[in-house]
Amino acid sequence: MNQRSRLSLLVTQVLIVSLMVALLGRLFYLQIGAGSKYKNAALSIQSRDIVTPATRGLIVDSSGVPLALNRVGLAVTADRSVIDRQADKGVAVLKKTAKLLGLKYADVYLLTRLCGEQPTGVQAGCWTGTRYQPIPITKDADPNLALQIVERADQFPGIDAAPVAVRNYPGIDGANAAHLLGYVGPLTEGDLKGASGAKYYRSESIGKAGLEFQYDSFLRGKPGIKTVIVDRKESITREAQVILPIPGNHLVTSLDARLQASTERALADAIMRARANGQRADSGAAVVLDVKTGRVLSMASYPTYDPNIWEKGLTLQQAKDLFSEKTGVPALSRAIQGLFAPASTFKVVSLVAAANAGYNLNATYSCPASVKVGNIDFQNFESRPQGTISMKESIAVSCDTIWYRIAYDEWLRDGGLFPKKNLNDYFFSSARGFQVGEKTGVDLPAESSGRLPDRQWRINWYNQNKSYFCNYATRASKSQQSTFLLALAKENCADGDKIRGGDAVNFSIGQGDTVITPLKLAQMYSAIANGGTIWKPTVGKAVVTTAGKVLERIAPSVLGKLPATKSTLAFLQSALRQVVLTGTAAGAFAGFPVAVSGKTGTAEVFGLNTDGTKKANTSWFASFAPSESPRYAVVMMVSQGGFGADVSAVGVRKIYETIFGVTRNSLVGAQPLFPQGPPSILPKISPTLKVSK
Repeated sequence: MNQRSRLSLLVTQVLIVSLMVALLGRLFYLQIGAGSKYKNAALSIQSRDIVTPATRGLIVDSSGVPLALNRVGLAVTADRSVIDRQADKGVAVLKKTAKLLGLKYADVYLLTRLCGEQPTGVQAGCWTGTRYQPIPITKDADPNLALQIVERADQFPGIDAAPVAVRNYPGIDGANAAHLLGYVGPLTEGDLKGASGAKYYRSESIGKAGLEFQYDSFLRGKPGIKTVIVDRKESITREAQVILPIPGNHLVTSLDARLQASTERALADAIMRARANGQRADSGAAVVLDVKTGRVLSMASYPTYDPNIWEKGLTLQQAKDLFSEKTGVPALSRAIQGLFAPASTFKVVSLVAAANAGYNLNATYSCPASVKVGNIDFQNFESRPQGTISMKESIAVSCDTIWYRIAYDEWLRDGGLFPKKNLNDYFFSSARGFQVGEKTGVDLPAESSGRLPDRQWRINWYNQNKSYFCNYATRASKSQQSTFLLALAKENCADGDKIRGGDAVNFSIGQGDTVITPLKLAQMYSAIANGGTIWKPTVGKAVVTTAGKVLERIAPSVLGKLPATKSTLAFLQSALRQVVLTGTAAGAFAGFPVAVSGKTGTAEVFGLNTDGTKKANTSWFASFAPSESPRYAVVMMVSQGGFGADVSAVGVRKIYETIFGVTRNSLVGAQPLFPQGPPSILPKISPTLKVSK
């Protein structure tokens, strides 16, 4: 062999050895170095996760009475991994199951389809989980029918029955609390793609409204995960791992089931009373707060609905009724989402404004039948003159014209239509101090913020609506082109960005563009009662584990102070007491043995109902008690209910009767709800409440 041949052979040998070393190195890397990585990747292709939702935590009142728990339901389920292998893909067994349960096959078929199997845009009713876990056809099966499925398993392959936890709102003591508690529902694609950052599994149910939504991260717990290995035919070959579910934590609230039920009854009674007097009374709300902490003791909205309908499954008609104006939009919480003109209850803001502007609260003032502002006569309530009266009496009898004059004079001092650079704006400043226009911050979702129509708001409003008003004749319908509306549009086009004299006087009595929620008004009167502290309303008190350990306390927090001196607040408290003793609420509280302070309100409403009739007045009563040492603030509002004294004040009295245990105008043998005040100690939650019939 010559030298050239030997060199070629050597090169070949080196190349072969190099390739072998590289191959062995790569093999070592794949099996040892990155073995776990590729093993997991392979398993992910062959494995499937079966999710078992955790038992949801309870929601209880301040004494431990359950407001939301988990009852035992009997679920009939379909196993898609079994029925899909049948020759007809499970059609026969699903039809037989539907017939046995008295359901429509089309509904059962839809319930057992994965959402990804449905045509684009058709997602309602489909299964959000996987085919490897039991898909519920119903959670409330008749035990006798479910037993037939279990006993004749050969006739119902892939169909099974088992007990499940079903979210339930028991309504103990008659407390509905639908708008407070909310409801739970299956995950949607929007939830999965949401910005909350929470990790969800498709088969979970999550809070959709109310406390269920607000505290979902605590209540939901952690689901169990069973990972199974499947072959190419999607048949399960073995279990890879099992992680047991961790139950959710419990939420203790400041609510009291007895007071909640009483508040709901009093509100419903007030609405029925208004209707009996010929009023439309289409909706209402009532709120009870602890003035020392801001905690919500009860909150009601009318009309309401059965919170259990979500778990039972909404029919199409039920879904429409919840959001229909014909039924009063029961899904809307008027207490935190409804916006209404506060009327004379707002005069507490005006009194503070007058005091800050230097008006003598102990002087007397003229209360004529009307006051002329520009070329318009602004009338007193029912156009009645009250003569010369004290400021305290003006609050008691609810004189409007005193406030017209004060507000108009202050508007002129600020420059009228051509405001000065350094404005006092006492009325708007006072309202801002009461935090009118801001959310209360209550721990409930979707709260409305109300409206403070100050100078900046007016400018923003004008910029948004100028084109409409300046072209009103061509853009408005014929029915909206009355002489008054045409003149109003012309005026708004010319100077709609300015606070006019009429705006100022309307603002002083809680009319015009000012709107607030009933909860906001309750927060305001709580601050008056406690000496000026504005508390953030809270419903939740603590999150407690299933073992009884306090995981998180939800402490009351202060949002600010009223813009009033101690002497002004003392005067205001005395004036509000006079309303009940000799003023507009005297009739409603005649003979009541507990001292109550408050203010009636009757708000005029502009606009028409859906049937073309004019909207009627909104009835208000805002209050606190006992007057000498306030602990509770109670507010009631009835939309289109008429006079505040005739409707809402009587409703508030009924709530106080429950709080103080008043019977037939007497405290003899009284059994107050809170002898020592609202509970401050957290209740023990019985483990037997985890699952209930």
